[in-house]
Amino acid sequence: HRKYSQSLIYHNKLKLAIIGQSLFGQEVYSNLRKQGHKVVGVFTVPDKDGKADPLAVAAEKEGTPVFKFPRWRVKGNPIPEVVDAYKAVGAELNVMPFCSQFIPMNVIDHPKHGSIIYHPSILPLHRGASAINWTLIHGDKKAGFTVFWADDGLDTGPILLQRECDVEPNDTVDTLYNRFLFPEGIKAMVESVQLIADGKAPRIPQPEEGASYEGIQKKSNAKVNLAQPAEAIHNWIRGHDKVPGAWTVIDGQSVTLYGSSMLGGSVPEGQPLDIEGASQAARVTKNGLILYGTDGKALLVKNLQFEDGKMIPASKYFSSGESASVELTDDEKTMAEEIRNIWKGILSNVPAIEDTTDFFKSGAASMDVVRLVEEVKQKCAGVQLQNEDVYMATTFQDFIQMFVRKLRGEDQEEELVVDYATKDVNNMTVKMPYQCFINGKFEDSENGKTYDSISPSDGSVICKVSYASVGDVDRAVAAAKEAYENGPWGKMNPRDRGSLLYRLADLMEEHQEELATIESIDSGAVYTLALKTHVGMSIQTFRYFAGWCDKIQGKTIPINQARPNRNLTFTKKEPLGVCAIVIPWNYPLMMLAWKSAACLAAGNTLVLKPAQVTPLTALKFAELSVKAGIPKGVINILPGSGGMVGQRLSEHPDIRKLGFTGSTPIGKQIMKSCAVSNLKKVSLELGGKSPLLIFSDCDMDKAVRMGMSSVYFNKGENCIAAGRLFVEESIHDEFIHRVVEEIKKMKIGDPLDRSTDHGPQNHKAHLDKLLEYCEIGVKEGATLVYGGKRVDRPGFFMEPTVFTDVEDHMFIAKEESFGPVMVVSKFKNGDVDGVLQRANDTEYGLASGVFTRDINKAMYVSERLEAGTVFVNTYNKTDVASPFGGFKQSGFGKDLGEDALMEYLKTKAVTVEY
Repeated sequence: HRKYSQSLIYHNKLKLAIIGQSLFGQEVYSNLRKQGHKVVGVFTVPDKDGKADPLAVAAEKEGTPVFKFPRWRVKGNPIPEVVDAYKAVGAELNVMPFCSQFIPMNVIDHPKHGSIIYHPSILPLHRGASAINWTLIHGDKKAGFTVFWADDGLDTGPILLQRECDVEPNDTVDTLYNRFLFPEGIKAMVESVQLIADGKAPRIPQPEEGASYEGIQKKSNAKVNLAQPAEAIHNWIRGHDKVPGAWTVIDGQSVTLYGSSMLGGSVPEGQPLDIEGASQAARVTKNGLILYGTDGKALLVKNLQFEDGKMIPASKYFSSGESASVELTDDEKTMAEEIRNIWKGILSNVPAIEDTTDFFKSGAASMDVVRLVEEVKQKCAGVQLQNEDVYMATTFQDFIQMFVRKLRGEDQEEELVVDYATKDVNNMTVKMPYQCFINGKFEDSENGKTYDSISPSDGSVICKVSYASVGDVDRAVAAAKEAYENGPWGKMNPRDRGSLLYRLADLMEEHQEELATIESIDSGAVYTLALKTHVGMSIQTFRYFAGWCDKIQGKTIPINQARPNRNLTFTKKEPLGVCAIVIPWNYPLMMLAWKSAACLAAGNTLVLKPAQVTPLTALKFAELSVKAGIPKGVINILPGSGGMVGQRLSEHPDIRKLGFTGSTPIGKQIMKSCAVSNLKKVSLELGGKSPLLIFSDCDMDKAVRMGMSSVYFNKGENCIAAGRLFVEESIHDEFIHRVVEEIKKMKIGDPLDRSTDHGPQNHKAHLDKLLEYCEIGVKEGATLVYGGKRVDRPGFFMEPTVFTDVEDHMFIAKEESFGPVMVVSKFKNGDVDGVLQRANDTEYGLASGVFTRDINKAMYVSERLEAGTVFVNTYNKTDVASPFGGFKQSGFGKDLGEDALMEYLKTKAVTVEY
C-alpha cells in the first residue's frame, strides 16, 4: 500500500468544504489543515443531547465556520437557504468523510472539483450503508475502502483511490475499522485531496460486474439464525459487533451476542442452555457461551448484553452475586473525581454524576463509549481499558471499581511471551521454547547460563537451553507453594480442575505432530513410535487422570462408640502440596505425563526437572499448559543438571513429595536427601534387569516377534526392557536363528523416515557406555552372535546386538544395558523351578515375562516371578489404567492407574462426636 507521509511538502492547496461527522471526520479535517489546505466551512450534524459532534468541536475550536443543518432537503427538494449558505463559503472541493446526510446534487456538483466521498468497502462491492458489517457477514477474505467521486447514484461514482487488507478470522466491525479502515482511510482522504490539487487524480468508472447493494442493518433484523453452519453464525455475530448487535432469544428475553470466535478442538465442559432456534443446546463454559451450527462445529461467544443494557461475560450467565468492593486510596479517589468530570463532560444533559448514574440510561451512545475510553486512557496513561469494559460496568460506581482493579493490575491476564527456537523439519516449522518456565513465564536462568541440546541423529545442536541454577529452583518452588496455598488451583472445584486437564490433553493432541517431531529430533525416537507412544500415551494419561479429579473419595468408618455419645469417623483424601518430579531421557514427554498428570489431578502443584539431554518437549508442554488455562505457578519446568537441580529439589524443605524415574544409585541418593531434609514422601521407579522366560511350548512366531520387541523397542532405551532372555534348550538355536534373520531386515536410519525401525541412541555418552558393555560381554566369554558395534554413519547409531552363552556370573547377565542388546541364556528342558530361581536371582524387580501355551505353567510362573509387572504371552503392554512400578531395588510406588493417584494424596481421618 502507498503510505501518506506528513514529511512531504505540497505546493498546490485547495479551499475545502468538509461535509461529515464523527472522529473520522475530525481527523480528516485536522490532517487536511496540517497540510496547508484551507477549510472554508464545516457542515456537520446538530448537537445531540447538548453535545456537539467531534468534527464540530475541532472546527469551532479553530475558528472555522461551522454549519449544523438538521437536513439539506425536504421531500427530495433542496432547501434554498441551506444551499445558499453552503455556496457562500466558496469551496473548490467537497470532502465527505462518513457523511450520513443526503446532500443535494446542486451542492455535490457546485465546487470546481466536485465532491469526493469515503466508503468502507472495495467498491462496487457492498454499496450502501453497513458496508463493514456486510463484508464480515458474507465472510469476505478481503476488506478495504474506496475514495470515489460523488454522482447521483448511491456509491456508484468513479473511483479515485482504493486500499484493501486481509480479513482476520475473528475480526469484528470495531477491529477491522480500528486496525485499517480508520487510520489508513484518513491517510487516503488526505492523499486524494492532494492528488486533486495536483491535477493527478484519476476517475476510474466502477464496473457493474461484482457490484452488490445491501441495506442498512438495523437491530430489528439483526436476529441471528442459529439453524445454519457454525461459520455462518460466527460471521453474522461478528458482522454486527458492536453495532447494531446480533441477538437471539434466551429464556424469553432478547440477548445480544458479542465477541464471537470459531472453536477449534474439543468443546470444554459446561452447563447446557436451551436457545430458541438452535440445532442443539448451547453450553455455558468457563471460556464463554458455546453455540453449535447445523454442521456440528462450534463457536465461542465472549459477552452477552441484556435488554437493560447490562453486559456480562457469557461465562457468568448462571452466576449470581457481585464481587466485593475495593477500598480506594486517596490518589485513587482523586482520580475517580477526575473520571467523574469526564462523565459529566459526556453526559452534559445530566445535572450531577451520582454513584448510581447509568451511562446508557443517561443517553450515552456507542460513540460516547469510545470517547469515554479514550479520555480516561489519556488521563491515566497505561491503564488497559476496552469498550467492552464500559458495557460491563454501566453505573459510575461499577465503572470506578472496574477501573481501579485494572489500574492495580487485578483481573488482568498476562499474555504468554515465548522466545522460540525454530527448526524447519519433518515438513513443518517446529517452535520450541528453550527457557526455564517459572510461575507461568518463560525466562532465562538466574545466572544466564545455557547449554546445547544435541540431536542424536547427526550430533548437531538443536538450540541452546537455559541451565537452571539453585536460585531458579527456589523461585520455582516458591511459585508452586504460592499457587497451592493462595492461588485458584487449591480452591478450584475438582471437576473444573479436570476440565483444565482435559483441555490440556486436547491441546497436546492438536500439537501431536509437532510434539512427536520435537521428541524425535531431541531424543532419537522413531517418529511413528513417538507419535503413537511417546505423545499418544501422554495424551491418554492426561485424559485418564482428568477423569479421576472428581472421583477422589474417602470412607466412612464404624468405630467403637463411647456411650452415651455417638461418633462418626470419616476419611478425606487431600493433596500433599508442592511436589517435585525428576524424569529420565528415554521417554521425555511420556514420563512427564505419567507422573505430572496424577500429581495435578490430585490437586498438587509441581516443579519438574526434565533430563538434561531431552528438555524440549517438557518446555513445549509448559507452553500448552498456559494455553489450557492452568493457573500460573501450578506447573514449573527447570531444565538443567540432576546434580544441581535434582539435588536441590530433594533437599528443599517446602517440597512434600518427590517422584523420580532413573537409575538405582541416584534413586538411593535422592531417597537419603529426602529423608534427611524433611522426610518428604518419595516414589522411585529405578533400574531393571527384567527376565523373559520362553518355554518350548510357546507360539514361536509370537515369541520371536515379542522377544525382539522386549529388547529393541525404543532402541532398547526402555525401563522394562527384557534385560535377560531365558530360552528353553530345545528351541534355543531356532529362536536365535530367527531373531538374527529378523534383525537383518530392520532398517536403521533417520528417525523421521516413516520406514525406519531403529533410530539413534539418545546421546553419545550412552552410546559409548553401550559399546563398552558389549566389549565386557565378549571379554567375559559370551558369544557375540550379531552386532555390538557403532553404525558407520553420522549420529549415535548402534547395531541391534545379540549375545548367547551368557552365564549367571557375567556382568551382562546382572547389569542393565538400557540399549539394543539381547542377552540370552539357555535353561534345561522342563526345569521350571530352576529357571525361576535364576530369573529371580537379581536385586531388580521391575518387570518380567513368560511365553507358554500352558495356562497352568503361565499362572505358576507369574505367581513366583518377583517383579511389579508380569507379561504373559506379550510384552511392553502398558496401559494408563494399569499400575506400573517395581519391587526390590527397582523402587517402590506406582505410576498409572488409581494407585498412582494415591501416591500424590494423603489420608486424613476425622472423628466427630455428637
